[in-house]
Amino acid sequence: MAHALNKDAHAPDAAPAMVPNRPDLDSETVWNARVELAACFRFAARLGMHEGICNHFSAVVPGYDDLFLVNPYGYAFAELKASHLLVCDFHGNVLSGEGVPEATAFYIHARLHKNVPRAKVAFHTHMPYATALSMTAGDPLIYAGQTALKFYGRVVVDEDYNGLALDATEGDRIAASVGDADIVFMKHHGVMVLGPNIAEAWDDLYYLERACEVQCLALGTGRPVIPVKPEIAAAAARQMREGDPESARLHLASMRRTLDREEPDYRT
Repeated sequence: MAHALNKDAHAPDAAPAMVPNRPDLDSETVWNARVELAACFRFAARLGMHEGICNHFSAVVPGYDDLFLVNPYGYAFAELKASHLLVCDFHGNVLSGEGVPEATAFYIHARLHKNVPRAKVAFHTHMPYATALSMTAGDPLIYAGQTALKFYGRVVVDEDYNGLALDATEGDRIAASVGDADIVFMKHHGVMVLGPNIAEAWDDLYYLERACEVQCLALGTGRPVIPVKPEIAAAAARQMREGDPESARLHLASMRRTLDREEPDYRT
């Protein structure tokens, strides 16, 4: 299902004749971003929030709005290390790292980061419960459970599934569907979580799958699932947003402590 990116296949805006030298790509700040992103890959694998070698996480390189970190083609989430991650530009050039991104990873993430500048981080998965709800009629989330209220008013559904994103026009179409949302349910496909930083994107990804799992369990009882009243849902969402940045930072830190004990090679 995954497709390697053709190194000669660039986005419509032609690649420059020479790739500029970026001496800060080995800075401590960039390395820290690599380590945080590698931690997210490893923990997503632990929780079953991945699918083969097909899913992808990206983050804009600190200090460079036109470059992004992304996983290379051919690696499962469980084996990724900080040093494995690629630095790519929006033209398909790999400026740091060995290998190439998976084709849909490039076309989706490059166009998202280019067209939606607030999306500093983009996590795309086919995690099972969220993907299951992307396949059903109507709105994916019912907002009946407290965890789901974290996402109230932050979700959009991309209804126009067109097959694999193997060109820039499909990446542009997906980016245009985002609007002001942070969570994109991609019909018949999976989900995209956008965030201002790696910690907050991870926190949303984790709790989104938990909310979808609980909703699927509730629906499985065969009994009516009762949504929270809209005014209460909106108020609860505001309460959660107030504490989200610090909670997300602590969540990522706790995850990294676990990996430091059990899988310390993620940070190499």
